[in-house]
Formats: sequence, structure tokens, C-alpha cells
Amino acid sequence: MARIAGIDLPRDKRIVIGLTYIYGIGNTTAKQILVDAKVSEDVRVRDLTADQEDAIRAVVDGIKVEGDLRREVSLNIKQLQEIASYRGIRHRKGLPVRGQHTKNNARTRKGPAKAIAGKKK
Repeated sequence: MARIAGIDLPRDKRIVIGLTYIYGIGNTTAKQILVDAKVSEDVRVRDLTADQEDAIRAVVDGIKVEGDLRREVSLNIKQLQEIASYRGIRHRKGLPVRGQHTKNNARTRKGPAKAIAGKKK
């Protein structure tokens, strides 16, 4: 099993898909990593040679992924909250941050509906 950036990649998937299991690496980034490492997208994770794994690891080490990226994102949100920007206030209240309407929907951010006494539908 290939272990890259502290993540065990699934053995039976193609390497281009397996790399997306790492936080911070999507489809486009995974393809670019494989181009830089000179590895085919079609090879399965279980079929990687040690040299190919090392080449992929070397490229991934140059990208901010997993713990470092999660820390940076949380610090960015924390900074928005500290300076009391509009987005920071929305984060603090648990409301949608990117301009969505909240009259009818936004249940993912707001959580389950709470009953309000005396309120008619």
C-alpha cells in the first residue's frame, strides 16, 4: 500500500484517483503531479514501483497538503472572525458565507429547523 503525505492510498484505484484522497489534491492537481513525476495516470496504486512512489512523494512534498493546509484554512477563518469582517461574522453565526439566501434553505449550515412558538407557516 502506497503511503503519501501520511495517507494510505487505496490499492485498487488508478493513481490519479488515489491521489485525490489526500486533502488539498483534486483531479487537476493530481494530473499535474503525475506529469511532473513522469508517471502514467493509468497505473494502479498496487503496481507502482518504489522509484515512482518516491518521485510522486517528492512532488507532493512541494505542495501544501493535509495538516498544513487544514491549519492555514482554519487560521484564515479565525482571522476573518477576529477582524469582524462580514464573512467572519457569518462563520461565527454558522450561516452561509458566500451570499446564499437563508429564508427557505441553508439547512446544511443552519442545522435542523428549530420550532418557534406562535409562528405560523
